[in-house]
Amino acid sequence: MSTNLEVGIVGLPNVGKSTLFNAITKAGAEAANYPFCTIEPNVGVVDVPDNRLHVLAEMFNCKKVIPAAMRFVDIAGLVKGASKGEGLGNKFLAHIREVDAVAQVVRCFDDGNITHVEGSIDPLRDIEIINTELCLADMEAVEKRIERVAKMVKALDKKAVAEKALLEKVWKELENAIPARRIDLTDDEKELLEEVHLLTMKPILYVANVAEEEVADTSNNAHVKALTEYAAGENAEIIIISAKVESEIAELGEEEAKEYLALAGMEEAGLDRLIKAGFKLLGLQTYLTAGEIEVRAWTITVGTKAPQAAGKIHTDFEKGFIRAEVVSYDDLIACGSRAAAKEKGLTRLEGKDYVMKDGDIVEFRFNV
Repeated sequence: MSTNLEVGIVGLPNVGKSTLFNAITKAGAEAANYPFCTIEPNVGVVDVPDNRLHVLAEMFNCKKVIPAAMRFVDIAGLVKGASKGEGLGNKFLAHIREVDAVAQVVRCFDDGNITHVEGSIDPLRDIEIINTELCLADMEAVEKRIERVAKMVKALDKKAVAEKALLEKVWKELENAIPARRIDLTDDEKELLEEVHLLTMKPILYVANVAEEEVADTSNNAHVKALTEYAAGENAEIIIISAKVESEIAELGEEEAKEYLALAGMEEAGLDRLIKAGFKLLGLQTYLTAGEIEVRAWTITVGTKAPQAAGKIHTDFEKGFIRAEVVSYDDLIACGSRAAAKEKGLTRLEGKDYVMKDGDIVEFRFNV
């Protein structure tokens, strides 16, 4: 099971990051009303909510259910000047470099009892502060790369000439505080930039932290509206939550949590939406195995072929892969049993080139 991919939770101090992280992991990361209470990053592994597993467990009369998992990292709050070492800037930049994707918590509520490091509530300004610091750090990385490539340009290396032109184009955008992910780049250009490991190229989703009373309806929240428009500009997803509400839900039992959600007018906990969105942001999906012993979700990247998916269970499955017997979750549930799905011709035998789909229910045939 792939739990090594991480989403870093970032934001300015006192926007609700650690409160949210506590709710996600129930790990007890310190959440206090002063900057820099999070110095070393807290890491929490969480289950990915998937109701399909419980439906299959009932069908197969199985008590053991193992969901997919993913990692969240709570990273120290960033302030202006981080790229020059202000506050915990160097630690922040080192920690964000380690994660695969970013969930940026943005404060969209007013509360005089909770100080804001900038003295007022302005989500777009907060995003700009973080973008600016990350862009400044990326500019340094690009400058170093240009110096290295320049030597090869002198030797008339064609690839180096193209790379130098690209790096200079990216540097100009970064200078204007435009993150690399917002620059119009071809797939080939993105591939060229991979070696530079730009912080602003990491996939991002925005988490709008709203007041408790607004969580079911943010239509009158101008902060959320501004953030939604901004996120649309880079095709980023936005999740609206109340970290306070989520921390309260996290303390409840399953049935109490359902009642709380119903009373609050929420179909699903914000955390569940955030975890699913983070999983998607990392380019992950799950296939399922189901039987009398256990029902389990296996984590794979989108585009994984059947033998490599089989290798998630055991390396021997990949080495000796013969076929994958596959039925989609929807088809299996509609038919009511594996036998009925087979009778209707909805179970398929797939070979080595089969690209796995989310929700495939699989039995692998192998010979070692």
